Amino acid sequence: MSILNKRLLSIAAPLLFLALLLPSLASAQEAASCLTCHSSMKGKIKTAGGSLIDLNIDTDRFQASVHSALSCVDCHMKFSDNPHTTPGGAVPAPIAALAQKLAAKHAVDPVAAAACTKCHEATYNKVVGSVHGKNIFDKNQTDGAFCIDCHGSPHYIVKATDPNAKMGRKHQVETCGKCHGDKKLIEKYHLQENVMDSFNESFHGRKLHLGHTKVPVCASCHNAHDILTKTDSSSPVFGKNKIATCGKCHKGANEKFVPAISHQKPGPIPHYTEKALIALLLSTFAFIVIHVLLEAFSDIRDAIFRKGRDE
Repeated sequence: MSILNKRLLSIAAPLLFLALLLPSLASAQEAASCLTCHSSMKGKIKTAGGSLIDLNIDTDRFQASVHSALSCVDCHMKFSDNPHTTPGGAVPAPIAALAQKLAAKHAVDPVAAAACTKCHEATYNKVVGSVHGKNIFDKNQTDGAFCIDCHGSPHYIVKATDPNAKMGRKHQVETCGKCHGDKKLIEKYHLQENVMDSFNESFHGRKLHLGHTKVPVCASCHNAHDILTKTDSSSPVFGKNKIATCGKCHKGANEKFVPAISHQKPGPIPHYTEKALIALLLSTFAFIVIHVLLEAFSDIRDAIFRKGRDE
């Protein structure tokens, strides 16, 4: 490399780094400007549409989130001025069209909900085609699971590897259980009733409870964003697809193996066998404790009588 090229590179590299850094700095400055007010606001207000919204944003949690480098107006596009008045900022046509479809689900700011596609378009499309997305877009239901139902507030979303992540391994079953353990939703959508209990009582669930870090959770078998009904031939838990799904962890899984991994309620034999083993275990410990106490009592009694005879 010539001396001239080296000099040009030494000048261009810092300029390129500065060009990449400036948008992030501008976004951070804009977010800090918004947080000046929103970090101190308390309570909720009612919008023109009658929805109650919490205006408070925890600064520390926001800065620790994956969205901390974004500008607020990257998502809240209609709020263009600061301090803002009536929302009226320009919104790109595709996002505005999507926001209309999400208006019932996200009554407060459907534009912000639709703005997820700016960064997560491929993931968003998977969700739209999933059983959850179809429930919202095709059936116009407001209780279908969507982004913030699973990941929580967009202001506080952290990486899935974070111990506090709602969709991380530690909390994922609990997050899914908000809907799949809800009796009203189970009755409304004719869902299987005991999926949460059966998982928690399963080998996988018990290992998860003990803190194992590689045990499968909901998304391990059902996928994360493109979740399909168990009757869909493309679902990883449909028919023989289970063999490949189980085979991801259990090498050599076959048709005889996969029925053992399900949400079916166990029959009476394993139920009463478990109860009998628990009773046997407790009675064994009770026998040991009683035996030790009797042995100690015998030693004390012998010592007292022996002392009396010696006197």
